[in-house]
Amino acid sequence: MKKVAFIFPGQGSQKIGMGKDFFENSEIAKDMISKASERLGINFEELLFEENDKIGQTEYTQPAILLVSSIANKIFNDKYTIKPEFVLGHSLGEFSALVSAGAIDYLDAIELVHKRGIFMNEACAGAGAGMMALVGLDDLTVEKMCEEQRSKGLNVWAANYNMDGQIVLAGLKTDLESLVDTFKEAGAKRAIVLDMSVASHCELLQSAVENLKPYLEEYLKDEFLTDVISNVTAKAYNTKEEAIELLSEQLINPVKYKHSISSKESDVDAFIEFGNGIVLKGLNRKITKKPTYNVSDFDTLNKTIEALNE
Repeated sequence: MKKVAFIFPGQGSQKIGMGKDFFENSEIAKDMISKASERLGINFEELLFEENDKIGQTEYTQPAILLVSSIANKIFNDKYTIKPEFVLGHSLGEFSALVSAGAIDYLDAIELVHKRGIFMNEACAGAGAGMMALVGLDDLTVEKMCEEQRSKGLNVWAANYNMDGQIVLAGLKTDLESLVDTFKEAGAKRAIVLDMSVASHCELLQSAVENLKPYLEEYLKDEFLTDVISNVTAKAYNTKEEAIELLSEQLINPVKYKHSISSKESDVDAFIEFGNGIVLKGLNRKITKKPTYNVSDFDTLNKTIEALNE
């Protein structure tokens, strides 16, 4: 049997209609969506399947993505028995990974990330926070440039190490906008300020750390079925104590996604992405030669099972 890792996407993977095929064709999905709606007082059928503005608001985006990823993973596990060597997620996706690892119930996780989104919004409220995608510069160059700009009083940090030559920055939107030409002059092929009102994985979220910790302590369990790879360290952990510390630090530290894949690829034959789209599958093509399958509906679910049986 193939050795696999389960991987889970974060914000940016959301889309109206995600999870609809599962909802229309699976009692498991219907039940999970119904229970999530009851738990949070949010109509997830409307949020996921009808045109709305909330899907792009982080306090709604985060539980929606986690719910769809958890549904995909649950339906897959009911159809195909395989224990992952480890699980990992990109930013928010680390919470989906914890659900898969048995370290938190999906309903508790949905409430937890809903609060996480609220705390992130509160930390950035009125600050003019934002994020920028950079393409074409190496890590060291970006880190040195950010450090130099911070020494001049600007608020800008490396936030997501997605793959070689692709880094997302976080900080104040006006500071990021003022640096577009600076990054391009340094060799960046693209420097695009994203349509976001929060600055993830940087010091601007310090207040969110203390707000989130009590809920991590309340909802996380010391019952890991497999290792989870930390966004902060790119290393494995499997205890509640470690999870509380690492998920708190994740808010103010960069996501080491490419480092996580590179350091663990030799342990598996393939990766399986659970949730809407193929964001991580696309990144993995640039990071590893190991295949990445995806489960976002019944068609991709069946194709993934076929590939695993080859």
